[in-house]
Amino acid sequence: MHIENLVYMINQIESFYRSDPEQAVAVEGIRNHVRRFWEPRMRKAIIAHLETGGAGLGELSAMAVKLLAEEAAAVA
Repeated sequence: MHIENLVYMINQIESFYRSDPEQAVAVEGIRNHVRRFWEPRMRKAIIAHLETGGAGLGELSAMAVKLLAEEAAAVA
């Protein structure tokens, strides 16, 4: 899967959660969605994209991916 598609997908998820008045709740919602519904290769790809600058990621999406990266590092 191309990274552009993953960026588009996570930004679509962000657009759903962006209406939540609590930023932390929105970020957690994005993270949970990606963790539950994306396969590991997709999660690894979006984490790698963030680590190389994260071009195109929305603010909340980038925050959620950062949490995913921290979670992945803790497991490894």
